[in-house]
Amino acid sequence: MHAERSGAGRGDGLYTREQLLGRGVVPRVLERASHDGPWLRLQSGMYVDRESHLERLPAERHRIVVGAASASMRGGFGVVSHLSAAVVHGLPQYRFADRPVEVTLAGDVGGSSRAGLRRHLDALDDEDIVEIDGIVCTSLDRTVFDVARTASLEMALTCADAALRREAVSAHRFDAAAQEEWRRRMRDRAERAAGRRGIRSARRVIEFADGRSQLPGESVSRLQLHRLGFREIDLQVPVAGPHGFDYFVDIALGEVRTFWEFDGEVKYRDPEMRGGRSVEAVVLDEKRREDWIRGVTQWRLCRGGFGDIRTPEALAARLAAFGVRAPR
Repeated sequence: MHAERSGAGRGDGLYTREQLLGRGVVPRVLERASHDGPWLRLQSGMYVDRESHLERLPAERHRIVVGAASASMRGGFGVVSHLSAAVVHGLPQYRFADRPVEVTLAGDVGGSSRAGLRRHLDALDDEDIVEIDGIVCTSLDRTVFDVARTASLEMALTCADAALRREAVSAHRFDAAAQEEWRRRMRDRAERAAGRRGIRSARRVIEFADGRSQLPGESVSRLQLHRLGFREIDLQVPVAGPHGFDYFVDIALGEVRTFWEFDGEVKYRDPEMRGGRSVEAVVLDEKRREDWIRGVTQWRLCRGGFGDIRTPEALAARLAAFGVRAPR
């Protein structure tokens, strides 16, 4: 086992029973913490402030639950794995909901799952075990592989794209050779696991993953476009801009001379992403950018959000509104 760094910190607001009693919280308040009151029990002897915890996003809540489970770990607990490990590694999640903590026990025999904890029995090599912020979990490659075998394609591709991006993209520069090396390494892993559950799905994710996807919405957009029959799909396509620098478009569909851009609300709502600009200024800049791209390339440019990529049919309807027919 070795240690890996993660962007996630340990400022999770976890308290032990002893810590809360030392702060003056009376025992009867903690006795009902599973149901109501100001404190919420996540694991035996581990608590968080209920109101603050429930205000967090589901993946953020899960990261804290994983930390609580790890802190209260007993023999036979296992190694945090699958989507729980993906959260610990800081991989973005798509449509993530509250779920049990997933762990893997090496071998064929081990403890059973229980409420709030799902155990997997599987081979687990030493190089597949790392420690992040005090949490023992599966390595990044192993985590992506396990998620690809067991989760939906949407969730698996989101994780795989993000993990691959860490290796193949640096300072906005894409390294195609690094991407192929990652793919070779993951193919070898799949070959060694031939015959195990979900290998066909894992191989599909390995071949389709692309580190150029920057956000979950772009990953899922690409998957739905492929399901609709598009095959000439290119990512982060440069278009020469008016002031000597390039504009980059999320996805280009060569068959229909159309650009697709995932339009998440965060670029408008997050002050940091706006870079000090007002929402109105961001919208105006986007309009100027779109007008330039359409004028220079003579291609359509279509935008959509999460609701438009929920299913292939929803995306087909969105494209049809722009006069774009899907191949399938």
